[in-house]
Amino acid sequence: MWKIAIIDDDRQVLAGMRRGIPWNELDAEVAGEALNGADGLDMIRRVRPDVIITDIYMPVMNGLDMISELRSQEFEGKIIILSGYSDFEYARQALRLDVSDYLSKPISVPTFKSVLAKALQDLSSEDIRRAREDEMMHKLMLYEPFVEKEWVKAALTGTLDPTYRRDELLPSPYLYWADTSHMVMGIELDRCARASSLTVADWNLFRFAVSNIVHEVVRERFASFEYTELHGMRSAVVLHADPGAAADRLAGLIGELGATLKTCVWNYLKLKLRIGFGAWKASWLDIPDSTEEAFRSLDGKGLVPSREQQWNMMRPVKFYQELASAIKTSQETRAKQLVTDYTRQLQEQSGDTPEYARMLASELWGVIAYCLYDVGMLLDDLFPNRELSREMSALGGLEQLAAWLTEKITVICRSREWGGSSKHRQAVDFMVQYIHEHYDEDITLSELADKVFISRNYLSNIFRNMTGETFNTYLTRVRMEKAKELLLERKMLVYEVADRVGYKNVPYFSTLFKKFTGMNPTELANG
Repeated sequence: MWKIAIIDDDRQVLAGMRRGIPWNELDAEVAGEALNGADGLDMIRRVRPDVIITDIYMPVMNGLDMISELRSQEFEGKIIILSGYSDFEYARQALRLDVSDYLSKPISVPTFKSVLAKALQDLSSEDIRRAREDEMMHKLMLYEPFVEKEWVKAALTGTLDPTYRRDELLPSPYLYWADTSHMVMGIELDRCARASSLTVADWNLFRFAVSNIVHEVVRERFASFEYTELHGMRSAVVLHADPGAAADRLAGLIGELGATLKTCVWNYLKLKLRIGFGAWKASWLDIPDSTEEAFRSLDGKGLVPSREQQWNMMRPVKFYQELASAIKTSQETRAKQLVTDYTRQLQEQSGDTPEYARMLASELWGVIAYCLYDVGMLLDDLFPNRELSREMSALGGLEQLAAWLTEKITVICRSREWGGSSKHRQAVDFMVQYIHEHYDEDITLSELADKVFISRNYLSNIFRNMTGETFNTYLTRVRMEKAKELLLERKMLVYEVADRVGYKNVPYFSTLFKKFTGMNPTELANG
């Protein structure tokens, strides 16, 4: 119900308005009355009306002064002046104070009703607009972490738009980059038999586990860093240090960091990491150079020889990021041109052997597979693995590789399964991140549906299509992986682990744990 306040120094006018306004028709009520502007201010602050009807000439404080004070306090309601004086100067001042209407006494009931109805309709429209703006802001806040992650990835790989490569345009969370030095640590999961056998859905869980381990280990040694996932089985950490930090101390931290990460990932996940480091850079604009150096070091190729050579060659990390971006957005021509340019440069600068072409085909296919998974598209539905392996093994050189990739890009970008899922992927990404951060709480699909503004049933279908699992199965898998980590640490009893991952019923937890891991939690806890 709308609240209307009336302010006039004539009691008869007040009584007349109380009787004459069709309150029920307008779905409104009298919120308060006052006989002058000063009392009116006190009353308005107390009852917070939606509409104010006020005279101008009143004792103590006139209507215009009262309105001016209200506007200075950011009162957003509607104000209607009902005055016995039709003075142009008053009307001009009222217009400047954003008054909804200026009426002269006496006024007929139908006219007064029409003016009030319009003011209330305007308020209703503004409420709807504000609600939509609030909803949009809420969505932006939900998706802000993903926007920030993409910015970090672009800054790290060298794909950041040149317009934003200036200190004053650094996003607020990264303003400190302008005052620190930077080094990139490249991380790659070793392509052992176990890692190669993982499905994309399984790898998504391992990727989360690796991320957690990296964050914990790096945080013990560096106060400032960012972790970002790249293409395929690769990720990177940007480390930051004070420009005056001792070089030998930093070298010691870096060596210890690499060794500890490899040990922890092997102990907890039974997976091997390969790690490479770039050189420290004084400017954040040179972080992409450190990225390339890190992965060249990881590949055993050493540092990029010179600045001139860096800019004369297509840098692999940048190329992979640009190719992934083009394919994710279905830019077929752009993706093909990137492949053509890159393979041509490789022919000019590297040896062109069948073995190298096949190795590169496997690497690039991993990039494409994971970037498409990010937008909810599984390549297994388009290309059988057995056929892919046969085609890769038949590649005789870089020229054949380029032709093979071009053909695959055409099929992918023109596939009927493509289109419309990238927006849904944002919602699923948020859900996955929320699950990983709140797995120990009582999470429901309905709760997350409210957060991403998608109906529960529709969201359930989207999640299952993009992850290959139902929401509840995925949540349980995350909880079991975390429980496995805790049990391997052997610092907690089984019932404590169950409680830590969101289960009060220990027998039920044990049943689920055996279903997902193949062993009883007591077996793992007792070693």
